[in-house]
Amino acid sequence: MVTNLPTEAKVRLAKYSEAKTPEEKLRALQEFLSVVPKHKGTENLVYWAKRRMAELREEIEERKSKKVGGGGPSFFIEKEGAAQIVILGMTLSGKSSILSRLTNAKPYISDTPYNTKFPVPGMLTYEDIQFQLVEAPAVVKGLSDGAIWWGSRVLGLARNSDALILVVDLSNNPSEQLETIINELNNAGIYTTQPKGYVVIEKSKAYQGVKVVNLGKLINCTVDDIKKLLESYRIYNALVKLYGEVTLDDVERSIFENITYKPAIVLANKYDLVYNKDVDEIVKELRPVCRDLPIFIVSAKTGFGIRELPKNMFKILNIIRVYTKEPNSKSPSPKPLILKSNSTVADALKHLREELLQYFKYARIWGPSAKYPGERVGLEHVLMDGDIIEIHTRIKAV
Repeated sequence: MVTNLPTEAKVRLAKYSEAKTPEEKLRALQEFLSVVPKHKGTENLVYWAKRRMAELREEIEERKSKKVGGGGPSFFIEKEGAAQIVILGMTLSGKSSILSRLTNAKPYISDTPYNTKFPVPGMLTYEDIQFQLVEAPAVVKGLSDGAIWWGSRVLGLARNSDALILVVDLSNNPSEQLETIINELNNAGIYTTQPKGYVVIEKSKAYQGVKVVNLGKLINCTVDDIKKLLESYRIYNALVKLYGEVTLDDVERSIFENITYKPAIVLANKYDLVYNKDVDEIVKELRPVCRDLPIFIVSAKTGFGIRELPKNMFKILNIIRVYTKEPNSKSPSPKPLILKSNSTVADALKHLREELLQYFKYARIWGPSAKYPGERVGLEHVLMDGDIIEIHTRIKAV
């Protein structure tokens, strides 16, 4: 993508990056489009700018309507439970029925297309924790273009989530539906499979200059090339994290777009309508579209395949449950800490109270990661799901 933009266009883009309000960002992009040269090398950048402008206009209008009307239904769903999982699918794929089957929610279920206008949340219990499932309004072709009023809001829900459930209707060309959903997510910089490489840029005056942390491999460029590119966009203080195989194009794209990865599963729904079709055959048909995503054949109507879903959702979230225990206490806390897989004792302390780190002496562990019950370990010990941790400090932390 490295577009070799003229200095004036780069200055306008820098103004967009520095802008604080939606109105300021919108004006900066309008100015950018007025000076950017229109040719094949800038097509993707112009497309991104127009889509972002549409999103900003929506955001501005929504704020105005809230001030005038004083509220109404909202697309923002505050996170609850161990994780928030957003259900995406095209209209009439059975998203509402799946939400009803899995949670305590009572969505309106209808054969009328585009019945769901706003997100609907519900809580799903898995063993001793709960997940929040959120049914989003329907995905359609062009959702990421900014032309559909709910497009940016649905994509915002997906971006803010911890994981995604992609629902397709087995009776209505499921491969095409799945391809549409994944394409719209990818166009918005939301990936359901890890890309070969991606870049995270954290701009802050707290950083002295541009610092590059290479956690992958640079392709046909150097760290100096990255620093020069950022400086050409007036980015002088930033932390740049490189993951996987990264090109200079990937770095430039990350200046404008927020690339993110979301774990996901595919629910091929309405098996009751195609029950004569072999399950393995269905998976084989869908596999080329979704690569290595887990695929589950289900029927929200009959309950087929639904029982195992909570366990599999837990797996894709890549989280663990760790239970704390006070010294000299016989029982651990019933409510676990929710941590990322491969978290250490230090991560657990940060989750509890970060200042405990300065008083830390040692921890005792019971559970899967312990070599024996009550093993004494240090901060670097890697925890596992179901572990019980007992923290010992040098002095009592206040």
